Amino acid sequence: MSGVDAVDAHPNDSSPPPANITTPGPAGHESVFVQPSSYLRPRSHARPMTPVSTSTLLDVEQIEGLRAIRAFLKVRTSYDVLPLSFRLIIFDTALLVKKSLNILIQNGTAPLTPYETSTFAGLLTTSDYINVIQYYWQNPDALAQIDQFRLDSLRGPRGRPDRNRINCAEPAAIRSMSEDARIPREEDTLVDVDDETKRNMVVSVVTQYRILKFVAVNVKELQMLKKPLKDIGLGTYDDVQTANMDTPVMDVIHMLVKKNISSVPILDKDGKLGQYDLVDRMLTFPGILMNVFEAVDVITLIKGGVYDDLNLSVGDALLKRSDDFAGIYTCSLYDNLATIFDTIRKSRVHRLAVIDENNYLKGVLTLSDILEYILLEGEAEEH
Repeated sequence: MSGVDAVDAHPNDSSPPPANITTPGPAGHESVFVQPSSYLRPRSHARPMTPVSTSTLLDVEQIEGLRAIRAFLKVRTSYDVLPLSFRLIIFDTALLVKKSLNILIQNGTAPLTPYETSTFAGLLTTSDYINVIQYYWQNPDALAQIDQFRLDSLRGPRGRPDRNRINCAEPAAIRSMSEDARIPREEDTLVDVDDETKRNMVVSVVTQYRILKFVAVNVKELQMLKKPLKDIGLGTYDDVQTANMDTPVMDVIHMLVKKNISSVPILDKDGKLGQYDLVDRMLTFPGILMNVFEAVDVITLIKGGVYDDLNLSVGDALLKRSDDFAGIYTCSLYDNLATIFDTIRKSRVHRLAVIDENNYLKGVLTLSDILEYILLEGEAEEH
């Protein structure tokens, strides 16, 4: 993973941009939070203005910005979302699980095709491995056999069904405007028909990040999305799963599987008790945000085929991260989608932890939250 690009200060803000925040912690666990949105946000917007009417100029601009995004996506196909140059890794379904791990760490996902037919058979992700690990950890007699399994065997007792696939000619918003209003999954496989064999062939994998970056690069009306997250209710602020540095990795894996999530915020267990914030009018979670444990961190632990590291604590497991780890992306309840999209345009962001001015966790903002909002917010009223 490449390092994070530098972000210029807001043109209306004369003060120098703040440095990345380093949160103190146990030796070797100091966390750098990447907060590019904080130096894009003018200081004068520290608190939302009191609305003077039921429909303010801010509301009107927000609606117009959303309409511009939808109009843009309706006339683009899924092919348009793809970069001019990219690498596609495809796994043969007969490949051994152990041999696929290192490649999956670099790519995050890979389509599956049988060698005999070369047709689309499914999509392999880190979540598939985590489901299987949990199952066999509960059945230790079979754990040693995992490395001998082929990828097609992952579709067994804890395997996941085929992911949806999409056709190259479909809109970039992936039918989000049609009657089924389906939001793209975290990743969908893009398929086309081979002119010679007339069989489906895999073209690429379209991810939520790629769609949002496509929007961030091409839609100038994003600057109209100025309403803060707090006012539009964007993000998850209830029942957020958290852990601390001493939590066993397997406990976090159980959280990932049970809640069908891809990350768990790591908090300082010695922090204050959660309390209701009269300004934000929501609960502050107990503890300062120290880090975020991601699903790919589990794959890093087992890539050598040794599963003993699953007994480690979260803190020890995070020490095994690559040196080029980009950092944890954060924002506040007073950031808006204009600045967040600018962050997406410049950096490979998968989620943002929502924190207050003291680094206490408020909630989590995912790419799914953003995509669902820009595609569906107010659509029913428009129709």
